Amino acid sequence: MVVVGPPRRGLRGTTTVPGDKSIAHRALLLGALAEGVTRVRNFPGGADTLSTLAAVRALGARTERTDDTVLVEGAGAGLGDGARATIDCGNSGTTMRLGAGLAAGARGAVVLDGDASLRRRPMERVAEPLRRMGAEVATTDGHAPVTVRGGRLTAIEWALPVPSAQVKSAVLLAGLRARGTTRVREPLPSRDHTERLLPVFGAEVARERDGVAVAGGQRLRAAEVTLPGDASSAAFLVVAALLVPGSELRLVDVGVNPSRLGYLEILRRMGATIDVVDVHEQAGEPRATLVVRAAPLHATAIGAREVPAAIDELPVLAVAAALADGETTVEGAGELRVKESDRLAALEQLAPLGVGLRTTADGLVVRGGGGRPLRAGRVTSAGDHRIAMAFAVAGLVADGGVEIADPGCVAVSFPGFFERLAALGGTVEQR
Repeated sequence: MVVVGPPRRGLRGTTTVPGDKSIAHRALLLGALAEGVTRVRNFPGGADTLSTLAAVRALGARTERTDDTVLVEGAGAGLGDGARATIDCGNSGTTMRLGAGLAAGARGAVVLDGDASLRRRPMERVAEPLRRMGAEVATTDGHAPVTVRGGRLTAIEWALPVPSAQVKSAVLLAGLRARGTTRVREPLPSRDHTERLLPVFGAEVARERDGVAVAGGQRLRAAEVTLPGDASSAAFLVVAALLVPGSELRLVDVGVNPSRLGYLEILRRMGATIDVVDVHEQAGEPRATLVVRAAPLHATAIGAREVPAAIDELPVLAVAAALADGETTVEGAGELRVKESDRLAALEQLAPLGVGLRTTADGLVVRGGGGRPLRAGRVTSAGDHRIAMAFAVAGLVADGGVEIADPGCVAVSFPGFFERLAALGGTVEQR
């Protein structure tokens, strides 16, 4: 149990956030498929990325971790051949879905399983394209455990029914060991870390008007990958600084990939003051320092086309909307119902804190209080790291604070999150 309450004065300081989780997964998987030793720096070390580190070992790569650096000695195109393994993906949907794509190209048999939360998440969306390519993929009533028997694959052209960077990446990973050129088409753009990272490992990627293509048979070579700070983790500190009067934070070396900047664009539209300075690129990914100052916010409408670029930040954007002036609406975010928790249902816990909120099948309506402090209350994280951190931000602007049950789940993506809040000036009490 942890209680987060308002700081005595604004949040202030210069800080960093853990390395980008999404890129870390992909760097480990591509490093395992490459020839040579890949070095991944600023490795976040959260539970999700540790699941992927264990997965690549199970498929035959060798790894070594020292502090925030991971070495991956790849097995090349033979990765996973002969494997007979059960891989515990923990709570990580990325490990399971991208791992299935990697396993599909190997001559082995792999079972991908996870915790109770992960077993509730849909897996047919990744199983079906891999079957079309020639892999044998069996789900358990559409969910985990997922059994993958890989082998000789044939390239396909696959149109995603809903935007999903995970499914797109799984198909592309399988396509690297398929005969022919694999194409994935998207109804709306999703995060493009895989497309950016593949050339760093020596692969050619064709960006197309509504998708991406990779040719099979390409040999990957080991790479040096220094991860930027995780954009989604940064979003919680950004919103916290905006909402707590007198705050000014500098977040150094944060990823500013355009496919992840939806939350910044939405917040600026709401009146936020956020400067992006010292922009530079490394390992295919832009990064920068974010300078955030407290500012009054007003309501906005978040439409379906904006959701893919802000899907993981929507819980904390709902908290921002609760303090904004006016009524904020979110549409086309049904994917939130099949994340680590039903995040739309979890956000209904804002109501007892004094927020006028109504959820719909694929979104929500938030009547903001125009900067009025929230009421004290107790919430459950539902074992979901994004929900726990969103309500921690709510606690910073709640008279009497917010008590969060099961706060340890934040270690999935942001180990030390509550300690970081306290160091910046927040009131944090562990119970």
